[in-house]
Amino acid sequence: RQRQMCIRDSSTGYPGYDGYIPFENGFLSEMLLQKGYNTYAVGKWHLTPADQISAAGPYDRWPLGRGFERYYGFLGGDTHQYYPDLTYDNHRVEPPKRPEEGYHVTEDITDKAISFLADSKQVAPNKPFFLYYATGAMHAPHHVPKEWADKYKGVFDDGWEAYREQVFARQKELGIAPPEAELSRHDPDVKPWDQCSPEEQQLYARMMEVFAGFLSHTDHQIGRLLDFLKKIGEFDNTLIMVLSDNGASSEGGPEGSINENLFFNFVPESLEENLAALEELGGPKYFNHYAWGWTWAGNTPFRRWKRETYRGGISDPFIVHWADGIKAKGEVRTQYTHAIDMVPTVLEALDIEPPTSIKGVTQSPLEGVSFADTFDNAGAPDQHKTQYFEMIGHRSIYHDGWRAVCPWPGTSFTESGRTFGTPITADQLTELDATGWELYHVAEDFAENYNVADENRPRLIEMIALWYVEAGKYNVLPIDGRGQQRFADERPQIAADRSSYTYYPGTQEVPVNAAAKIINRPHSITADVEIPASGAEGVLISQGGIDGGYSFYIKDGKLQYLYNYVARTFFHAASTTTVPEGRHQLRYEFEVTGEADILKGKGVPGLGQLYIDGQLVGQVEMHVTNPIMLGLASGVAIGADPGSPVTDRYDAPFEFTGFIFNVTVDVSGDLIQDTEAEMRSIMARQ
Repeated sequence: RQRQMCIRDSSTGYPGYDGYIPFENGFLSEMLLQKGYNTYAVGKWHLTPADQISAAGPYDRWPLGRGFERYYGFLGGDTHQYYPDLTYDNHRVEPPKRPEEGYHVTEDITDKAISFLADSKQVAPNKPFFLYYATGAMHAPHHVPKEWADKYKGVFDDGWEAYREQVFARQKELGIAPPEAELSRHDPDVKPWDQCSPEEQQLYARMMEVFAGFLSHTDHQIGRLLDFLKKIGEFDNTLIMVLSDNGASSEGGPEGSINENLFFNFVPESLEENLAALEELGGPKYFNHYAWGWTWAGNTPFRRWKRETYRGGISDPFIVHWADGIKAKGEVRTQYTHAIDMVPTVLEALDIEPPTSIKGVTQSPLEGVSFADTFDNAGAPDQHKTQYFEMIGHRSIYHDGWRAVCPWPGTSFTESGRTFGTPITADQLTELDATGWELYHVAEDFAENYNVADENRPRLIEMIALWYVEAGKYNVLPIDGRGQQRFADERPQIAADRSSYTYYPGTQEVPVNAAAKIINRPHSITADVEIPASGAEGVLISQGGIDGGYSFYIKDGKLQYLYNYVARTFFHAASTTTVPEGRHQLRYEFEVTGEADILKGKGVPGLGQLYIDGQLVGQVEMHVTNPIMLGLASGVAIGADPGSPVTDRYDAPFEFTGFIFNVTVDVSGDLIQDTEAEMRSIMARQ
C-alpha cells in the first residue's frame, strides 16, 4: 500500500508514523488465504507495533494475525545471524544449533520454508501457496562463514572507484543502465581509495569480501529453495518476485564498524578497533557493517544511499520469473514501477479481484497499479506516473520522467556541514522549500547528475506542489528530520507505566520495548534465589548481546555484574565473598553520578554496587553507559544469557543451576542507603 508507514522503531504517533498498519490495508497473504492458498512467511518481519511484540500480545498484527498460516523468523528490524531472536508461529524459540555447530539463520529459515511447503504438498499437492521469504541479508550485521568471504580474496583490492567502473560497464552490457547514462560524481563523504593507507585498504577490502560472501551465501540458500520447487514440479508454475528493500546502507560510517549499535548510540567508529577485528569480520563475535565507500559503490551508478531519497537510496534490483506465465525470457524492462505495484500485479496475474472486505473490515482501494502488461510487452506504457518519497526529512517526487529532490541534511554531510538526523526547524523547512529543491530529468539523466532547476523553474514549482499534494493524501506530514533521536521517543506500552517490573524463570524473553527502562536512570535489580548446598552458578538476568547490554550472574561462587558499553568498554564487579547456600536476596544497584551527553555517545556515568541480603559486597565505577539502547535485538532473559552473549566471561547461555523465585527491576530511584563508609572506602581502592 502507498499509505505512509513508518517503521515501529521511529514511530512518532502521527497518522503516517504510528507504526500501526491499518486492517483496512489488507496484506496479500490475507487476500490469498481467502482464495484457498496456503500462506507462509519466513525471516524478517518488522511490521508489528513495538508495544505488541511481547508474549502479552495482542497477536493480531503478528504474521499469523495478518494472513499467514505459518511463520518462522525474527520480528525485529535486524538480528544476529548466528544468534537470532527467533519466533516460531506465535512464540519465542531458540535456534536449533549454535554457531560453532554451523548454524546460520539464512540456512535455518530456508530449511523451514522448504519444510512448510513439503508439509502441505505431500498431503494436498494441488493446493496453491504464497511464500514470503525475507532474509536478514544484506542488512547488518554482515555475517557469513569465513570460507564464503574468502572466495572473494583480493577481488576488491582496487577499491570502490574501480569497482564502480566495473559494475557500471556491466550494467550497460546487460541493458540495466542506458547507453547514454553517466556515473554520478565521487561522493564528497567518501575518502578516495588512493588516499587510504595500506591498512585502511586492507580493512575496507575485507569488509567488502565479507559482504560479497554474505550475498553469495544468501544466493545459495535461495537456490536451495528454488531447487526444491523444481524437485516437486512447481518451479515453472510459480510466480517468483525477488527484490531488495532500499539502497545500500550507510550505518557503518566512513570507516566501517564492528558494531552497528555504535551508530544507534551516537558513538563514533574506531579505525583501530576495526583493524584489530580484521581476521574475525563476518564471524559471531562482531555486529559488523562495511564503510561508506562500499555503500556508495553498491548504489552504482546513482548518488547517495539508504535513509536518503536520491535514486541511490530508493532504487532496487527487481527480478520477475514465471516460466508458465511469461513468454519473454531474460529481458530488461524500463517502465517506472514501485513496490506498491506488486500486489495489484500478482492479483492480475492470478485473475483475482481485490477483496472489498477482509475479516469483516472494509478494504481501502489499492493505491499501486499493475505492471503485468509489461511481462510480454517491452513497449507497454508506464502506468505508474507519480510517486512521492520521504525519509527522515529527505524528500523527493517522481512524475512522468522527472524527479525533484529536496536533500536533508544536504547533498552530503561534508557540503552541508550537518550530520544525519539533524532536526528540521520550521524556518529551515520554509527555506528548504524556497531554495533547497533540485530537479532532474531522469528520463535522460539516469543518475541525477544535472540539476536543471534554474532552467525549469515553473516545472520545479509544480513538482514541489505535487509533493505536498501527495504528502497530504498519504499522511506524510509532518516532516521530521530526526534520526536516532526518534528511537528514544515515548511510545504506547502494553501495560501501564510502573516503577517495578517482576520477572519469572521459565518464561519467554521480554522484548526491549516491554522491559524496564533502565537507561540513564538509577535502578536496582533484585534476584530472590535459593542456593543449594553444593552451590550454584549461572545468569540471574541478562539483557542485550555482544553489541551491548548487561548480565547479573554467579560464577566461581561470587556474585557478579558485567556491563557492556557498545562492545567497547566492559565494566565488571564481583563480590568479595561467596554467595552462601539457602534463600537470599541478591541485588545490583546503579547510582547515577553525572550527566549524559547523548549526542556524543555517552549515557550517564554511575556507580554499580552488589549486595547480598542488604550487605555491600562489591562495586564498580562506570564512567559511561549506553545513551539510547543497550543492544539492537535481545530483550530481558531470566536464568540464562540466550542469543549472542553479553560477555565472554562465561560460556553462554550459562543457565542458572540454583532456583530463581523471581527477579525484580526497580526504576523508582529508591536505592539502599549504605552507611558503611569504611567498606566503601576499602572497595574503592580495590
